[in-house]
Amino acid sequence: MKRTQGEMEFSARTIGRRSVVLGGLFVATGGILAARMRHLQVERADDFRLLAEENRINIRLLPPARGLIFDRSGVLLAGNEQNYRITLVREDAGDVDAVLAELGRVVNLDLVALERAREEISRRPPFVPVTVADRLSWEELSSVAVNAPALPGVNPEVGLSRVYPMGADFAHVVGYVGPVSDYYLDQTGDTDPVLQIPDFQVGRYNVEARLEQPLRGSAGSRRVEVNAGGRVMRELDRDPATPGSDVQLTIDAGLQNYVEARLSDQSAGAVVMDCQTGEVLAVASAPTFDPNLFVRGISTTQWRGLNEDPYRPLANKATQGLYPPGSTYKMIVALAGLEAGVLDPDETVTCTGSIELGNRRFHCWKRGGHGRVNLIESLSQSCDVFYYDLAQRVGIEAISAMAVRLGCGIRHDLPLSGIAEGLAPTMAWKRANRGADWVVGDTLNASIGQGFVLTSPLQLAVMTARLATGRAITPWLVRSIDGVPEPRPEAADLGLSAENLALIHRGMWAATNDRRGTAFGSRVMEDAYAVAGKTGTSQVRNITAAERAAGVIANEDLPWERRDHALYVGYAPSETPRYAVSVVVEHGGGGAAVAAPIARDILLRAQVGDVPPPALYPVSQRREIEEMHRRLPILPEPPRPSGREATRRTPPQGDRA
Repeated sequence: MKRTQGEMEFSARTIGRRSVVLGGLFVATGGILAARMRHLQVERADDFRLLAEENRINIRLLPPARGLIFDRSGVLLAGNEQNYRITLVREDAGDVDAVLAELGRVVNLDLVALERAREEISRRPPFVPVTVADRLSWEELSSVAVNAPALPGVNPEVGLSRVYPMGADFAHVVGYVGPVSDYYLDQTGDTDPVLQIPDFQVGRYNVEARLEQPLRGSAGSRRVEVNAGGRVMRELDRDPATPGSDVQLTIDAGLQNYVEARLSDQSAGAVVMDCQTGEVLAVASAPTFDPNLFVRGISTTQWRGLNEDPYRPLANKATQGLYPPGSTYKMIVALAGLEAGVLDPDETVTCTGSIELGNRRFHCWKRGGHGRVNLIESLSQSCDVFYYDLAQRVGIEAISAMAVRLGCGIRHDLPLSGIAEGLAPTMAWKRANRGADWVVGDTLNASIGQGFVLTSPLQLAVMTARLATGRAITPWLVRSIDGVPEPRPEAADLGLSAENLALIHRGMWAATNDRRGTAFGSRVMEDAYAVAGKTGTSQVRNITAAERAAGVIANEDLPWERRDHALYVGYAPSETPRYAVSVVVEHGGGGAAVAAPIARDILLRAQVGDVPPPALYPVSQRREIEEMHRRLPILPEPPRPSGREATRRTPPQGDRA
């Protein structure tokens, strides 16, 4: 049927409108696509370029070299050594079990370490490397590198591991490092990314722990190109790590070695200080342990052996141990009496062997008594009754105040773990901690360093240095960090009477050099090296009236843990004090018989700078002394840094005590 002219015009108009709409849709769609393409290719080009690079480029952290630790003369105490290891990244490995099985055909894998690694792999994020084998030989590392195409996600690496060249001598000073644990992260809240590096080590004890931040350094990074299998093809760039700061201590390595050797058959602690500067020259605790065990992974058997040893080798007795100071506390009581004006230097007290207070009798260590004694004789012969009498007139408040003034009952701030505060008790302390009032009997017990009084070898060394100089000597352990000397204030005058201090000096000299002195057997035969000091013996058990009547049981007849502690404090040379020492031998028996000879030998070693010659000892002791020194594990010369341990920097220069 033939369409009319009108119908044809209408149809043309309709088609035209539709063409316009359709064309508009095409144009709009094209515009949208063009805009989208511009957005993706131009505006987000950097984003997609980064995504593409992340598929072939990995950024890996570089661990910093841990700072080195030296003694005062530049002897290396803590260094770094090369360590060959293998790490695995789970997301690059794919089938972890298959990769580990293939790796086991290339090198021998420790089954215990491998199981530990499996647990770590499952626990860590998939992109974090985990060590599966450690301390490999160069040949084993090379074998892994050659077989790398068949080991996706496996990376042979060369790292640094901590090493302690002097072994056990410095365990209780330098400490040790260990791996980063979840417990460590929870306790410290440390979010440093470097802690995610496989087998990264942090300080866990003593100087290594207390100076962790300067010793650690900061991580670097490197960008590496990897193929589809995760294998490293090339390194693109590197931002090197910043090594940790080197630390120089005040400790003298030779003296420290001698002190540890001299204490080696005891359960004991000793501290040596420079009287003039406060520098700590030796901090020894026996028995000790090899800190390298903790770096390399201590076995369960080794840990149990250290932890269950009754001599407690893991405890630092020199700074953490607290002991009744015994008669070494008598200088404090005497000085308190002199300064308070209640003690006349010439007055005497008659010692009959005991003193009665109420219905209780307080005994002197000498059953028959000392007769009439003055201040000098009371220190020389260590008469308890003299101090029972004096303490009642002085009072516990003045005694404790003098103890704190001389460095006891306070915590000294050194970069060591768990430094004990000690106790110089007062009336208020007893009410607050024991819920009871102070009684006179408590004062009498405190006057001879028993009862509630507790001190550490460190505090006793500080006390001795302050008595020797009359100044508020403060102990120091760190000489410099990265060559920058640590600031230290000048020791202020204690404000004590020079005449009163001179009386204390005379008493300490007589205790070691007078024929009736308790430490006369430990005297030195040349005046230039003469020692002034005081013995102490502190009880760890009560002696009953029945036992006193029948005869007090000798220490050697008691079980070890019920024997008295043996103590000695002293300084030398007696005329111009330079060195102060304190020695505490746990359950050693008498201070005169056990602690005084050790302290004498230590002070001689500090003064001479080497093993003391026999000529400085009484003639009757020289053969025995020579034999003892032959048996001691003394290093003839502390080891100097080598290229393997001291991985960087020239050791600082210093002097030897």
